[in-house]
Amino acid sequence: MSARTPSTFTILPAIDLRDGKVVRLRQGDFTREEVYADDPVAVARGFAAAGAGWIHLVDLDGARAGERRQGSTIAAIAAALPADGPLLQVAGGLRSGQAIADVLALGVERVVIGTAALRDAAFVANAILDHGPGRIVVALDVRDGTAIGDGWVPGAAGVPVDEAMDRLTTVGVTTFAVTSIERDGLLGGPDLDLLGSCVRSTGASILASGGIRSVDDLETVRQIGCRGAIVGRAIYDGSLDLAAAIALENAPPLNA
Repeated sequence: MSARTPSTFTILPAIDLRDGKVVRLRQGDFTREEVYADDPVAVARGFAAAGAGWIHLVDLDGARAGERRQGSTIAAIAAALPADGPLLQVAGGLRSGQAIADVLALGVERVVIGTAALRDAAFVANAILDHGPGRIVVALDVRDGTAIGDGWVPGAAGVPVDEAMDRLTTVGVTTFAVTSIERDGLLGGPDLDLLGSCVRSTGASILASGGIRSVDDLETVRQIGCRGAIVGRAIYDGSLDLAAAIALENAPPLNA
């Protein structure tokens, strides 16, 4: 565990992994990929140096294949980081109890379950029973009001987001990562209607994702009640300074 002081709002810089490289996809489309770095470990170390308390790692190959593919890279990142953090949150291809246990054993603090959670709430309940609610996050990747699994491929089945949230909070989920697929990777701003609706619908913590482009966007999602935000392309493109964003974590709300 990190020795950092707990924050009221958490910034999670994202490292999306594909073929061992750091990439970003636009709207989850694998044909619209941009490679940002060949060394994910160096990127993670840079985030640590900027003061990040968490890093969000996504195994894109695993999400697409339905099984883990980037275990060695994730293990290398975990081994390279300082003992006092950042903590790692890992998503992508975690569709069995063994896969979850294997990833947590790499030194990962928290896993994100997406497709499997939408298909089977009992699977999530068992994961929480095995590892505790603090180590399990559920991803709600939303297109047109529907939470989508299967790596967001066109035609993937989904569940209305309100229904999914109700079902999963009932089995003990305390944190959701909510992504607007239409806005992901486009730097068009977060979907405040979606995020606000999710915040109002649950007592669980909401991590905002998709479209965040600036510290102002982070402040806005904090003001509507999100407990953190996952940020990717804005950091890599330089429109958001990570150190400045992290300074927001323990700042008092503007309306305090």
